[in-house]
Formats: sequence, structure tokens, C-alpha cells
Amino acid sequence: MKQTNKSKFAKWLALFLPGIFLLGLNIGTGSVTTMAKAGAEYGMSLLWTVIASCLTTYFMINLYGKFTLVTGETALQAFRKHIHPGVGIFFIVALTIGVCGSVMGVMGIVSDICFEWSKGAVEGGISPIYFASAFIAMVYFIFWNGKTQFFERALAVIVAIMSASFLLNFFIMMPPPMDIIRGLIPNIPESLDADKSPFLIIASLVGTTVFSGLFIIRTTLVKEAGWKITDLKKQSNDAIVSVVLMFIISASIMAAAAGTLFIEGIGLSTASQMISILEPLAGTFATSLFAIGIISAGVSSQFPNILMLPWLICDYNNSDRNMTLPKYRIMVLLISLLGLVVPVFNAQPIFVMVVSQVFNAVILPVTVLGIMYLSNRADLMGVHKNKPLENAFLGLILLFSLYTSFIGITGVIQIFS
Repeated sequence: MKQTNKSKFAKWLALFLPGIFLLGLNIGTGSVTTMAKAGAEYGMSLLWTVIASCLTTYFMINLYGKFTLVTGETALQAFRKHIHPGVGIFFIVALTIGVCGSVMGVMGIVSDICFEWSKGAVEGGISPIYFASAFIAMVYFIFWNGKTQFFERALAVIVAIMSASFLLNFFIMMPPPMDIIRGLIPNIPESLDADKSPFLIIASLVGTTVFSGLFIIRTTLVKEAGWKITDLKKQSNDAIVSVVLMFIISASIMAAAAGTLFIEGIGLSTASQMISILEPLAGTFATSLFAIGIISAGVSSQFPNILMLPWLICDYNNSDRNMTLPKYRIMVLLISLLGLVVPVFNAQPIFVMVVSQVFNAVILPVTVLGIMYLSNRADLMGVHKNKPLENAFLGLILLFSLYTSFIGITGVIQIFS
């Protein structure tokens, strides 16, 4: 009986592993710091951006997934075959640049958080370099010895810890309910400080949620799962679970910062502030939960981050994802070592993360145009080609992506000018 129940649970979990993998990829320290920075500096006034981004993500996940269900082709294979090989190469290069920035920011933030947290146990704290080295070694060890299914199951555990931590924090540090309700109304808050540009924050909120790599990798996971067009409902349910959790976690992080740092008039510029400032405001327990959530988010996103480039190459070449090949192991090692850049050179990890998320927002319009072209081809999609309403949504998403790209570039220019 126990074995039967265990088998049923394993099958049930397998239905949602692709979505959990996407959640682990999407909710990393980039999301945490971006949501926390938005909450600390603008309260809940930008919650509408998170909702719009999550709805966009759900629609795009479904559209890309449906394309693979119908054609059996992944996104990069389709770009190469039906548009131009250069489009596929563009995504490989652009996503790799974004991921490299993310890897640097992730380990910088995680190691900085651990350093600040360690001060409670060791006088002066443990150097961030040691923490970064330990997490890099752990992730690479799992990569060296594990397989895709193992990654997915490991991510499921880490994502569960992350979700529970941030959700509990929401109830401990939540802002007034009316602030949350007002945040649902679209608006752009004013700021006289160029370093706190709402344009940059909005673009980074979109960039971290509506991530192009999410949709590209989604098609690979759908194909690997062996799903066909008859599994359309299964694919949709999986996407719903992923996006709903994405919104809950993102809103919880924003609310925790809005209910503490924003109310006290304290902004956010360094990762260690999340611990040193939150503790007297929210207490040791809430701060520890927040720290655990950030560390879990960092580790959960680091797995797919270091795998992104070799997976994209295998996808583009339509080859087996054999990660034991020496070239891929070297590639992953070099990307992993980028995690030492921030602690070694004492760079600002939050700035690195925010700018990398803005970069993701800039490549989003190309992602929208690519699927718009492919999903409207009757010779590929047959009766499943886009309907007028789907094209209308795509048109709105394209305009939204162009707008966020523009304000993201504007925000970066404001900072450097």
C-alpha cells in the first residue's frame, strides 16, 4: 500500500516538474532583490506590474508549449529551420550574456546574505568568498553526478523551502491591506532620485518575470516530457501552477519589504541590508526566514543558470543533452566560476542583478515576434494556428515589451548620466 501511494505521488509530482523547474529558473535572487527593491522604494504601488508580467508569462508559456505539442520542435530548432539560423544564434548569445550576469549577481547576493547572517554566530562574520565557493562547489558537484530528473526533484525541494519561507514572511511583515489593493491600479510613482528610477525598476520587474529563456527552455522540457497535443490541458495546468506560485512568491517578497523598509523610509542598495535592517524591524525569526528564502532562491536558480548554455547548444543542434561530455563540463565550470566575481572584486550585486534583468526585458520583443510568426503558420500549426484573439493578445504583449524595453534603457541612461 505504501509503495502504491509513493508511486501515485511520484506520478503526480512528475506532472508538475516542468513547471517547478521553470519556477526555480524564474524565482532566483534576481527576482528576490528586484521585488524587494521595488517594495522598499515604492511600497506596493508596482504590484500591478507583477500581475501584468505573470499573465503575460502564462500566455507565452502556453503559446510556446502548444507550438512544441503540435510540431514536436523546440523553439530554437524552429527558429533555425523556419526563420533563420541567425535568430537561434542570437538567442543563444543574448541569453548567455544575461545568464552570466545573473550567475555573478546570484552568488554575490547569496554570499553577502550568508556573511551578514553569520555575524550572529561568528564575530566579524565569515568571508563572502568562502560562502560563494561552497555554494558553487555544491551546485557543480550535483551537476557532475546528477541527471535532468534529479535536478528537477532537487529543485522541487528547494522551491518548496523558498515558497514556505517567503509566504510566512508575508503574514509576519505584510503592509496595510489597502496598500496592496491600491497597488493593483497601474501607475508610475514619481522619484527625484535618479538612482531610484521607477522606469528601471518596472523594466527589471518585467525582465525577471517575463524571461525569454523561460519560454525557450519550456519547449525543451515539453518535448523531453513526451507530451503531445492531447496533453494540452496537462500543459496548461502545469503552467497555471507555475505562474500562480510565481505571483504569490513575488508579491510576498514585495510586501515584506513594503511592510518594513518602505514604511521606515529605508531604501535598498546592498544585499546585506536585507538582513541588518530587517532584523530590528521584523525580528530574528522573520529575518532568518527571509535569509533562508533568498539562499534557496539563489541555489534553485543557479542550477538552470549554469545549464542554460549547454542546453541551448544541444537544442539548437538537435543533439542529446549529454552533460557528461568534457566540453559541457568545462563550459558549466567556467560559468559557475563567474559566481566569484562579486565577492572577489567587491562589486554591487544588486546593481548587477537589476541591470541584467533589464537586459532580459530588451530581448523580449524578439521572443514575441518569433512565436507570433511561427504560431501563425498554417503549414506548421494546422488547425491550431493562432486565433484572432490570441494574435490580439500577442500584439498587446509586443507593445508592452517594447515599452518596458524603452523604459529599461531610459532607466539605465538616467543612472549613468
